[in-house]
Amino acid sequence: MMKPTRSSPRRLMMTAVIVSLVSWGLSFHATDLVTAAETQDPKTSRPPHDAVVEAQEPRTVPIERPEQKKTDHDRSAIFDAQKARPSSPTFLDQPRDGKTLGFDFYRDPLGAEKPMQEPEEIMKKDIAAKPKVMETHRKLLERRYHLKPKLDSEAKMSRGKPLPVGPTARLSEGMTWERLAGLNPEEIKKQGLFPYPSLPHPLQSPGGMVFPQMQIDMFPRLERVDVDFDLPEAFLPEFPPAIFLSNRPELGDVSRGEVVSINNYYRLFKDLLTPVQLDGLRLLLTPFPQEEFNPTDDRKSLRPSLGVTCLDCHVNGHTTGQFHLNPDMRPEERRLRLDTTSIRGVFNQQIHSSKRSLRSIEDFTEFEQRTAYFNGDQIHAIKKGMNILDRIQVSHMAQMQNMFDFPPAPKLDPMTGRLDPKKATEAEMRGEKVFFGKGQCAGCHTPPFYLDDKMHDLRLERFLKDEPGDGPIKTFTLRGIKDSPPYLHDGRLLTLEDTVEFFNIVGELKLTKEEKTSLVAFLRAL
Repeated sequence: MMKPTRSSPRRLMMTAVIVSLVSWGLSFHATDLVTAAETQDPKTSRPPHDAVVEAQEPRTVPIERPEQKKTDHDRSAIFDAQKARPSSPTFLDQPRDGKTLGFDFYRDPLGAEKPMQEPEEIMKKDIAAKPKVMETHRKLLERRYHLKPKLDSEAKMSRGKPLPVGPTARLSEGMTWERLAGLNPEEIKKQGLFPYPSLPHPLQSPGGMVFPQMQIDMFPRLERVDVDFDLPEAFLPEFPPAIFLSNRPELGDVSRGEVVSINNYYRLFKDLLTPVQLDGLRLLLTPFPQEEFNPTDDRKSLRPSLGVTCLDCHVNGHTTGQFHLNPDMRPEERRLRLDTTSIRGVFNQQIHSSKRSLRSIEDFTEFEQRTAYFNGDQIHAIKKGMNILDRIQVSHMAQMQNMFDFPPAPKLDPMTGRLDPKKATEAEMRGEKVFFGKGQCAGCHTPPFYLDDKMHDLRLERFLKDEPGDGPIKTFTLRGIKDSPPYLHDGRLLTLEDTVEFFNIVGELKLTKEEKTSLVAFLRAL
């Protein structure tokens, strides 16, 4: 039997160091493996692991046990509703033989052309019609815009994506921007010269959420069978967008170049957020049933879906140009296309939603489950999976949203939100003068956050023969605006140059070419 010996302090210390190094190495290696699993494989082009997909798609397994095998009974037609035996033969003497021959809302999908229409038939038609739908819309866009992007060689978004340069709108033959701006609304309307009519949803009926291809490449669960995204990637925000936190401004962009999802949020933010905020982020990244993405057969995704998350649209607390239809208008053909807006700086906004004027971020968070998710129709929400959020959960989600800050604007004075003359260029200073003077921009976009928490009606029907106008729309903040193309509520303005031309016409401002260029320079500095 060996006699126990006492280890020296030096030996104990060396052992502890070795154990620490090994543990650190294993921990580092494990973190490496987790990060690799969350990141797209460049060799295979396969999307990274997605816990949402893992949860909603079962694996195919070998049929080996007796109970797995389909029987004649399993394959029989007795489950067909049309073959159900009536509970009483007396129904034959009643109207319609006691049957429901019209639409049964709970069974028949939205947009079904006839009662008892099979979902597979609807989906097959959607898939077959999709190429023509997108070709028609592409031709519309090409008639309206110069879609080949011109990129600024110097100006960049927060993570380095070049800014697209406009204007992109096509003018009538022989027309110039200067001549057009010199005409009054009646002349423009009579001659059909307005270059910025509303941008329609490619498939107005049924409408619904549409995601850009670069996002679908990473999250295939967001692809629809009936419609695709329409605008070129160059005119969209960055993907992934930068993230700036109001509680840790010294860190700058905390995204670390990743799209935040349920797969990586804890690793990225466990040391940056409070437990309440982290739980709010978890909920913002949790999928809930939505009109087009849900587990029923009344959907527009190829396979049943758990739904979409809040941050599928508001990616990284910002946006990547996703769009849907506004939930607060009827009938269907009167509804407006809505681009997803950034929720950066939402802590300083007093009204939320483009037209509903919701007065708190908590209300906005709660109501979106029955509005943007289900087109303002709580009946559809009940059918497909209404999500009734507890007010505690809502408060956690709201607290997290309030952490998303604007990107830094180093040329703005921190007290006034105006340009610091010592840091701004001459063009930016000239643009600021136009903004607060002849351009009349500050009437709605008041510093330091460049919004007024009001709703305004531009009455665009003054310029358009065949459009009834949009009505009041809330003022959106201009802070960090260079990160958020396209512009206006429906994305019809592809660049900041288009935006300036639009308001020059609508406001009858008669800005000179230099004034317009300077105004764009100022907007980029915000």
